[in-house]
Amino acid sequence: MKTIETIEELEEQLSRPSPTDSAAILALGGDLLILGAGGKMGPSLALLARRAAKEAGANLRIIAASRFQDDRLRGQLEAEGIETIACDLLEPGTLARLPNAKNVIFMAARKFGTTGAEHLTWAMNTFLPGLVAERYRDSKIVAFSTGNVYPLTPPEAGGAVESDAVGPQGEYAQSALGRERMFEYASHRWGTPVTILRLNYAVELRYGVLTDIATSVFERRPIDLRMGFVNVIWQGDANSICLRSFPHCQSPPSILNVTGPEKLSVRKIAEEFGRQFGIAPIFDNRESNTALLSNAGRAHQLFGSPRVSSDQVITWVAKWVERRGTVLNKPTHFQARDGKF
Repeated sequence: MKTIETIEELEEQLSRPSPTDSAAILALGGDLLILGAGGKMGPSLALLARRAAKEAGANLRIIAASRFQDDRLRGQLEAEGIETIACDLLEPGTLARLPNAKNVIFMAARKFGTTGAEHLTWAMNTFLPGLVAERYRDSKIVAFSTGNVYPLTPPEAGGAVESDAVGPQGEYAQSALGRERMFEYASHRWGTPVTILRLNYAVELRYGVLTDIATSVFERRPIDLRMGFVNVIWQGDANSICLRSFPHCQSPPSILNVTGPEKLSVRKIAEEFGRQFGIAPIFDNRESNTALLSNAGRAHQLFGSPRVSSDQVITWVAKWVERRGTVLNKPTHFQARDGKF
C-alpha cells in the first residue's frame, strides 16, 4: 500500500468500504444510529457506514449523535450525507428526543481524566449505558468496551479470551465493566440483541500506541518498557468489524475481542522506528512479566484477518511522524499498569 501523506488520504483509507462492509450495511434492514460519534473513531466509522451504504444502494439513514464541539467535523459529516445531532447524552430528556433506530452503535465513553473526577467517568461509562439500554431496548445494539476489563496476563499465555474471568483494575476499567453489565441487564430483561466489542487498541496515524512510541523515538524521549507488549488494530479494520457485528447480536450478549493477531513487543516496535528514523531509542525500566493483552482469534474466525497489518501501520506512522504530520496530542497512556488514567 502506498504511503499516506495527507489527512484527506488518511480519512479516505480509514473509511474505505470492502464488499463485505457494503453487504453488512445492506443487511441491517433499517436506520443506523451512532451514539458518541464525535470521538477519535466515530467520524471514520460513520463515513465508512455512509460509503458502504452508497456502494450497496442501501436506502437508510446514518445518524451521528455527539456533543460535536467541532463545527467543522459536523459539517464534514453532513456534507457526506450523514445526519448529525448535537446533544449531551447525559442531559435529562436527550435520549427521549433522539430518533428511533433499528440498529444502534454505542461509542460514548470517558477514560482520560478519570483520576480526580471518577464520578464523571462512572456517569458516562455506566449510568449512561443503562439509560441507552432502556431507551433502545427494541433495537440491535453493538457496544464498544475495552480490553482493560481483563487482568494483566503473562505474554506467553497469548492474551485473554472472551471466556476468561474479568479483573478490571482501577475505576476506569471498573466503570467499563459496568457499561457491559448494563447492556447485559437490558439483554436479559427485554431480550435486546447485543454484541459487546472489547477493543484493544485501535490505531491510526494521528494517535494511538504506535504513534506514541514513534513520537517518543523521534523526539528522543525515553520509552517506559514496564508494559512490554501490546495488541493493536488498524482503526479502519476495527470499524469494519463493528459494522459486521450486527448479525452476531444476541441475548444474552455476545462478546468479541477486537484487536490484531500479533503480540507486539514495545521494545521491538521502538527499535524498528529507530531504524527507520536513524535514531537509537531510549528505554526506561524493563519489561514486566505481565501485560494487557487480548486474543481476538474468535473475531478473526468470524470476520477474517485485518486487512492492514501492524507492519504496514508502523511504516505509515514512521513516515507520518518524520514529516511532522498532524497528531492529536492525546497520549494513550498504554504504559499505565495501575489502572489510573
